[in-house]
Parts: sequence; C-alpha cells; structure tokens
Amino acid sequence: MIAETFLTEAQSRVDHELARHLPAAEGPTARLHEAMRYATLNKGKRFRPALVFAAGALRASDASDLNLAAAAIEFIHAYSLVHDDLPAMDDDDLRRGQPTCHIKFDEATAILAGDALQTLAFDVLAHEHLTATAEPQRIRLLQLLTRASGSLGMGGGQAIDLAATGQQLTLEQLTRMHALKTGALITASVLMGAACCGDWAEQEWQALKRYGDALGLAFQIHDDVLDIEADTATLGKPQGSDAEKGKMTFPQLLGLDGAKAMAEKTANEAVNALQGLPYNTALLSALAQYVVRRRH
Repeated sequence: MIAETFLTEAQSRVDHELARHLPAAEGPTARLHEAMRYATLNKGKRFRPALVFAAGALRASDASDLNLAAAAIEFIHAYSLVHDDLPAMDDDDLRRGQPTCHIKFDEATAILAGDALQTLAFDVLAHEHLTATAEPQRIRLLQLLTRASGSLGMGGGQAIDLAATGQQLTLEQLTRMHALKTGALITASVLMGAACCGDWAEQEWQALKRYGDALGLAFQIHDDVLDIEADTATLGKPQGSDAEKGKMTFPQLLGLDGAKAMAEKTANEAVNALQGLPYNTALLSALAQYVVRRRH
C-alpha cells in the first residue's frame, strides 16, 4: 500500500502545481488554453511526477524545486498523449476515460495544445525560481528533459513505433523502441528528482539511471499485458487497441506468461539497481513493484 498511498498524495500535489502554471481559458486564445487544461487536468496516474518526488526524497530536496520538475515532466507527458492520439498517429478516441483532445475540440486545436504544453514544460524549468541547492542544476534539468523528449528519446521511439506498425520485431528491437518511447521520460523523471538534490557521486547517479531504465521497461511490458487483460473502463482507453492497429507487443512476442515473467524480472532489476545506495530507497523499490501489479 505504500506505493498507492504515495501516488495518491503525489497526484494531488502535482495537480495543484499544474493548475498553477496552466494559462486561464480566457481572451482570444481561450479555446487553446481550455484544450491545454482539458488535456492535462484529468485522471492521470501522475506516475512520472511521483518518481520525481520519490527520487528527490532520497536526499530531502526542497518541495518547491521538486514541484517544478514534476510539473515540467507531466506537461511533456500530457503533450505526448495529445499528439499520440491524433489521427496521423494512433488515431484514438478515448484517453483516461474521456474523449481525446482532438475529439473534444478539433484536430488543429489539439496539435496546438500539444505544442503549447511542450513549450510550457521548458518555460517552467527555465524561468521559475529554484532554491540555492537546485539553481546550479537548472541546465542539467533542462538537458535531461530535452534529451528524453526529442528524437533521441520519446520522439524517436514514437517514430520507430509508427514505422514498425505491422512488422515483426525482435525482442532487442522492441526493447530498444520502448526504451526510447516510454523509458526515456521515466528515467528522466528519476534523474530530475535526484538532480534537485544537487550533485551526486557518479556511481550513485548511474545506479539511479539503471533503476529508471529497468523501471521504464517493466512499465511498458505491463502496459502491454494490461492491453490484453484489462477492460476499456479500467484502462481509460480502448482495450486491445495495440493488436487491432498491428503494433508489436511483448505478449505477442513472448506470450502472455512470458511477458509477465519478463516484467517481474525487469522490476526486480530496478530494485536491485538501488542496492548499495546509502539512502532509504524503500519508496522507489515499492514503486517498482507497483508497476507490475497495477490494474491500469
């Protein structure tokens, strides 16, 4: 229950921060701002912000610094979902139990909302006040987020995914694709939370990176399992959509039991990566176990 309780608290905490930075839906750009708020202030799990908070707690980072990093991560995640759902991408009508942004508004507004959420993430990190501990890390925070979001991270993974639709991939290719598409932003969440604490010994930093990399893979494998086992109401998006669209998944490649076993193994690798760190890592470990037991 430690992970579920923490996630509930993290959700409330970051939702307040997101609302604080989102522009009001008024004036000549009211419709665009309404779409940005619609796409962001919904029933998301806020797992990535929770990782920021959990990593930052290792060395008692200032809450205000972590709030900014968590909001920036979630703005990037929200933008990515808006664009993933577009007709030119995954063409989905349902997200988090409600109509997708382009269905609720229109395609052009959804594109602009995603663009604006992406730039808002970097605006938050570039201009908001950071404490004396985190201020020297501002460039590093921006670097972590830009690399995780672009063609060498999430954007590149999505491009590979689109190109691979209907094709047979090897386990290595599938793992690589999701290391970029899903894993890059999850790893960045861990490292951005850690960066708010100040500098780290290189071996500790690399241990946190290994944790994030393994966690991101476990998260995606379990997502593929849920796409088969959970229903649409629980998922908040169409069940079975991956298979319907000809996308390669871990259960397709390994079988359902094989995918579950790989998810467990990878989650355990995330936990093992934390061993030897001279901090209380119980929360990060609990979040790794939660990833492969969640129902949505």
